[in-house]
Amino acid sequence: MAHRVAPEAEADLDDIWWYIARGSGSVEIADRFTELLTGRFYLLANNPYIGRRRDDDPRPGLRSFPVRDYIILYRIDGDDVLILRVLRGSRDIVALFGSD
Repeated sequence: MAHRVAPEAEADLDDIWWYIARGSGSVEIADRFTELLTGRFYLLANNPYIGRRRDDDPRPGLRSFPVRDYIILYRIDGDDVLILRVLRGSRDIVALFGSD
C-alpha cells in the first residue's frame, strides 16, 4: 500500500512544525518531530490495520494511531492509506468529524 495525505493533514503538519519551532526555539527540533510523524505514515501504509478502529466516531472506517501527544487519523482507501488529520490527542475528534 501507499499513503496519501489530505490537505487538512498537510495544514496540521505545518501548524505542528510552527508550534514546536516557536515553542522550542529550534527549527531542528521541529524538523525532527515532523519527520517522526511523517515516518509513521509509511508504517501505516505497510501495516494499515495497526491503528485503532474508531467505530464510536461519526466517520465510517476512521482509524487512529498515536505518536507521542498526537494522533494520526486515517482510513484505508482502496489500495492506499489516506491520512486525514494529525491532531493533539486532547482534541475532540468526534466534534471535528461530526460536521463532515
